[in-house]
Amino acid sequence: MRSVLTKRAISRTLAAAVLLAFHKPYGVLSQFTPDGSRHRPLADFEFPRGVYPLGRLDAESEGLLLLSDEAELNAQLLHPTRGHRRTYWTQVERVPAREALAELERGVVIAGRKTLPCRAWLLDPQPDMPARVPPIRFRKNVPEAWIALELVEGKNHQVRRMTAAVGHPTLRLVRVKIGGFELGTLASGTWRALSDGERAALFSAR
Repeated sequence: MRSVLTKRAISRTLAAAVLLAFHKPYGVLSQFTPDGSRHRPLADFEFPRGVYPLGRLDAESEGLLLLSDEAELNAQLLHPTRGHRRTYWTQVERVPAREALAELERGVVIAGRKTLPCRAWLLDPQPDMPARVPPIRFRKNVPEAWIALELVEGKNHQVRRMTAAVGHPTLRLVRVKIGGFELGTLASGTWRALSDGERAALFSAR
């Protein structure tokens, strides 16, 4: 009975909430107030009043950031016990071998803690991503590759620390999916409201 009530409560919350998808560019904070750095705050992007980010992406990361006026959605979407998956595309130095990807999937120790099991795979075909501003560092003699990581947790700088732990430093990081909702073709620096079907999709991929 509790799970049914929880689903009903989630449905009511989703129906009433403002829920926005934002393609956060590189160099943008996941907060509305400046922090004294060179990074831009969310206030620069003309969001409706009363919304705030659900979770965060660090300033050097790009991609899908959700914003809402409903605090309950933060725990429902992002707490590890809820099992909601987040998918990241990460450009790394060198092409990871199958063994390195398997190590990521089993979990690696970062800051004295082993990460939860996840999915990791080499993107095939490699994505044709728009150039980042500013561009990533380029080393002529070091190949690069895009891999995907699907996680159910989001510790500070976790993806970067995970790829570094298996010998493949992250050059660029883009979150492309939360739950069953994908960033898709939403242009960098733009945002839009989610449809009813897209709201439901957030909770469809556990």
